[in-house]
Amino acid sequence: MSNHLSDTLFQLIHSLEKSEKRHFKLYIKRSSSKEDLKIIRLFDAMEKLSDYDEKLLLKTLNDFTRPQFSNLKTHLYKQLLASLRLLKTNDNIDLKLSEQLDNARLLYNKGLKIQSLHLLEKAKEMARINQKMNFLVQAISLEKKIETLHITRSTLEKTESLTNEALDISKHIDRVTKLSNLALLLYRWYVKNGHARNEEDEKDVKEFFKNSLPRDVNAIQGFYEKLYLYQSYCWFAFIRQDFIMYYKYSQKWIDLFNADKAMITVETGHYIKGMHTLLNAHFDLRNFKKFKITLEEFEEISNTYAANRHDNFRTHTSIYINGAKLNQFLMQGNFTKSLAIIPEIEKKLSEYSLFVDSHRILVFNYKFASLYFGAGKYEKAIDYLHKIINDNQPGLRNDLQCYARLLHLMCHYEIGNDEILDSLIKSVYRFMARMKNLTVVEEAIFSFLRHSFKVKARDLKPELEEFLSKIKHLEKNRFETRSFAYLDIISWVESKVYEKPMEKIIHDKYLKSSHR
Repeated sequence: MSNHLSDTLFQLIHSLEKSEKRHFKLYIKRSSSKEDLKIIRLFDAMEKLSDYDEKLLLKTLNDFTRPQFSNLKTHLYKQLLASLRLLKTNDNIDLKLSEQLDNARLLYNKGLKIQSLHLLEKAKEMARINQKMNFLVQAISLEKKIETLHITRSTLEKTESLTNEALDISKHIDRVTKLSNLALLLYRWYVKNGHARNEEDEKDVKEFFKNSLPRDVNAIQGFYEKLYLYQSYCWFAFIRQDFIMYYKYSQKWIDLFNADKAMITVETGHYIKGMHTLLNAHFDLRNFKKFKITLEEFEEISNTYAANRHDNFRTHTSIYINGAKLNQFLMQGNFTKSLAIIPEIEKKLSEYSLFVDSHRILVFNYKFASLYFGAGKYEKAIDYLHKIINDNQPGLRNDLQCYARLLHLMCHYEIGNDEILDSLIKSVYRFMARMKNLTVVEEAIFSFLRHSFKVKARDLKPELEEFLSKIKHLEKNRFETRSFAYLDIISWVESKVYEKPMEKIIHDKYLKSSHR
C-alpha cells in the first residue's frame, strides 16, 4: 500500500466512533484467523498514533515484514469498510437498497430466478417510496435481463409495463443528471470567482444557466428534480446577488422537505445544506427576525437523530450553525461579544479537520478577522488575514483573497503603520486589478486612502464626509453590493465621521431595523 493509502487508512481509523471501533473488533474476532488477529494489532497501533509514522509502526510491530505489513494495511482497510457497512446498513436507505440488489444478483446467479424477481419487486417498491431512481433503474435493468434471457411465465402486460417504466425512469434520470450537473457547475463558478462583478459576468452566467437547463422544464416533477432545480436557482441568484430570488428558492428548497417529511431522513445532507442556504438568504436580506427563527429551528434539528446519524451530518450541522452565529454577531454589531466564541469554533474546526474543506476554513478565517476588526482588535484581525493571504491553493475564492488584502490594508491604516501603507496600497491595488476584482466602491476606497496621507488630521472629517456621500448612493447597486457584504465600509466611514465605534454604529442600525 502506498503512503497515500496509508494516510487514508489512518484517517479512516481516526474518524471512527467508540461504538464503531467496538463493532469492528467483535466483527473480526468472529473468525479469529492469524491474519485477522494481526490486523487488530495494526489497528490498535495506528489508533494510538497522533500522526501517521510508518517507521514507528514498523518498530512497534517488529515481527511484521514489509511485504506483510503492506498486505495487512490493505486487508485492514477492507475489513473496516465491511464492518461499517454491516453496522450502518439499517441506518441508510442507499445501503439497504444496495444489499437488496446484491442479494437479488446472488439469487439469480444461483439459478433461483423467481426468488430473485420477488426480491427485485421489494427493492423497486422501497426505491419508489424513497424516490431512489438510480436504484430503481438498476433493479429494472436486472429484471429486464431475467425476463429477456429466461422463461418466467410473465404476462404480456407485465413486460410492456416494464419497458414503459424503464423509459419513464430514463427520462427522469436524464433531467436529474442535467439539473444536478448545473447546480454543481454553478457552485464551481462561485468558488472560483465569487459574485458576478460586472455586466459581462452576469451575461456569462445567464447564458450558461439558460443553455444548461433541461429543455422540458415543465415536465419537472418528483423530489430530486425539484431539489436540484431549486439548488440551481439558488446558486444562479446568489452569484448575481439577486437576494430576493435567492431567498425565494432557498425557501422552496426547505418547503420541498416539509411537504415530504420522510425525505428529511433519506436526504439529510441536502436538508442541512438547505437550512444553511436559507439562513444565508436571511443574512443577505437582513431578515433579522426570520434569521433568528430559522437559526433556532436549525439548532433544534441539530439535536435530532437524523442530524447525528452520520459524521458528515453532525460535522456540517455544527459548521453551518457556528457560521450562522458569527453572521448574527456581524448583523447585530456585537463584535466584542462574538470574540468569546471564536476559540470554541476553532476547537470544533480542529476536531472536524478530517471533514472540513479548505474553502470552509477560508470563509471562517475571514469572518473571524471581520469580527476582530469590528471590535477594534486590529493585530488579531491581521493574524487571521495572514492565514488567508498565505493560502496558496489555486482556484479558491479569488474574491476572498482580494478582500482579505483590502481588510489587511485597513487594519494597518487603523493601527497607523504609515511607513508601510503606501507600498501596501500599491500592492493590494495591483493584486485586485490583476484579479479583475475592482468595483467602483473599491476604487473609491483606494482613492480615499491614498489622498488621506496628504490631509492633516484636523482636516480629515470633511474628506470622510465627502467619501461617505460618494459611496452611500452605491449601496443599492447590485454589482456593488458584494463590496458592502464583505466589508461594511459605510459603517466604518460613519464611525469616523460621527466619532463612534464601528460596533456601535452597526448595532444602532440593527436596533432600528430589528422589527423586520
